[in-house]
Amino acid sequence: MKHIVILISGTGSNMAAILRAAQQQDWAGRLGARVAAVISNRPDAGGLRTAQAAGIATAVVDHRAHADRAAFDAALMAEIDRHDPQGRPALVLLAGFMRILTPGFVAHYAGRLLNIHPSLLPAFPGLHTHQRALDEGCKLAGATVHQVTAELDHGHILAQAAVPVLPGDTADTLAARVLTQEHLIYPRAVAELLRSM
Repeated sequence: MKHIVILISGTGSNMAAILRAAQQQDWAGRLGARVAAVISNRPDAGGLRTAQAAGIATAVVDHRAHADRAAFDAALMAEIDRHDPQGRPALVLLAGFMRILTPGFVAHYAGRLLNIHPSLLPAFPGLHTHQRALDEGCKLAGATVHQVTAELDHGHILAQAAVPVLPGDTADTLAARVLTQEHLIYPRAVAELLRSM
C-alpha cells in the first residue's frame, strides 16, 4: 500500500478535497494508496479537525519550537517518514502549507513532493497571486499542481486549470473561483501520478 502524507497550515480545503476523492474513488482499492497522515506546522490549523473527523492520523510539528528552518525540516521529515512502513511515503502533498522548505528536505522527497499554487505558473510565483494577476490586467487566472524543487513555485507541471478574470473581480472573488478548480485538479493530478508509480 502506497502511503500519502499531507502537510497543511490552515483550514486544509485542498486536503479535504483529496480526502473526499480518495474515499469516493476508493484509492486504496483502485490505486493501492491511502492518506496515512495529515501534519501541520500550526497547532490551531482547522484542517487537523477535518482530518481527525475522517479518521486520519494527525500530528503537529510547530515551526516556532525549532531554532531554524533546517531543524524544523529535520523534525518534519522524521514525523512524515514515521507514517510509512518503508520509511518514506510514496507522496508528500503540500496543501496550503505555508513554509518554505530547505533544499535538503526537497531532495529527500525528490519526485514525490507536490504542491498546488494559485496561479498559472510560471506566472506569479510566491504570494498575492490574485491581486498581482488583477494588477497586470490578466484575462485568465488559475491554479497549478507541480512537483516541488528547491526553487520556489517551480518544478514539473502536472496539471493546470484556468478561470476567466471577470469585470469587477477582487482578489477575494478571483481566489474563490480559482479555489473551486484547485479542489478538482489536485486530487486528479495525485491519482494520475499514483497510477504511474
